[in-house]
Amino acid sequence: MIVWDNIAVAIVFTFLAGLLGMLFMFVGVAILPKMLDRLTPNINEEKEMVRGNVAVANYFGRVVQAAIIGMSIIIAAAIMAGISG
Repeated sequence: MIVWDNIAVAIVFTFLAGLLGMLFMFVGVAILPKMLDRLTPNINEEKEMVRGNVAVANYFGRVVQAAIIGMSIIIAAAIMAGISG
């Protein structure tokens, strides 16, 4: 009986960590472009990408990609803590 209680608690914690992780990911992805706009006030990334400026597109893509990977690692750690907790 105790084993099933531990499994149920682990499932609940994992589910909650996954939901919170998705919420944080959506918020982070929504905020990140605005943060980049503030960090580079003299460059309008959207216009530059439309004009075909590959350097700006690569920079923007790599920064966003790094942030998403970083958030994913943190979310995975939270989910693993829920499973092992």
